[in-house]
Amino acid sequence: MSGMAALVHLVRHAEVDNPAHLVYADLPGFGLSPHGIEQAKRVGRYLGPRPVVAIWSSPLERALRTGEAIAARTGVPVKVDPGLTEWAVIGRWKGHAWRDIPSVFPGDLEAYLEHPENLPFAGESLVEMADRMATVARRLDQEHPHGDVVIVSHQDPIQSAVLRLIGSPLSGLHEGKPGHGAVVSLRPGPAWRVETEWDPGDSPRFGEKPGFRVLERAGSPESPTSA
Repeated sequence: MSGMAALVHLVRHAEVDNPAHLVYADLPGFGLSPHGIEQAKRVGRYLGPRPVVAIWSSPLERALRTGEAIAARTGVPVKVDPGLTEWAVIGRWKGHAWRDIPSVFPGDLEAYLEHPENLPFAGESLVEMADRMATVARRLDQEHPHGDVVIVSHQDPIQSAVLRLIGSPLSGLHEGKPGHGAVVSLRPGPAWRVETEWDPGDSPRFGEKPGFRVLERAGSPESPTSA
């Protein structure tokens, strides 16, 4: 469609080096693990054949390092958009081990898992995050109409953006969330739609093997993995 990107790829950053299982949120010093570096390279190999014209990343290190691996394959530099950063609710828990959250912040995780659309303690609501992410995606789509756009961000921001862009309820935040290095490719239009979903265990190149497929966006809620 004229004036729109061919595809917008929402990429969750690869695995983080975090042996203490801390909530890292926006803390510095959390780069990719050795496995995460390999995941990021696989993302680059997967997206390498696509006509990528822009790569935009969250300002956080784990997203930037993932974006750089994609840039190494596509030859397109990584640019930063603060609107792609982590959900502010995670910042409430940052620096604490995930196992300690229930005792330090009683009821928080239960609320996050059971009704993420209504978190009184959140500095940013789920609706606000979804609108923030969808606004950036739509703007980048319009700014780069002659190829694919890659957006590197975090688990909940990506999930909320997909739901908002395709017109699904935000209550589905915990259904089928993207894993580390996962790519959700959207086809922009009057009604955006999910073209494909991929993770680093699938085909290493876009469309190369039968692993390239359209998936149903469904599943069961999962425990937080620190986005």
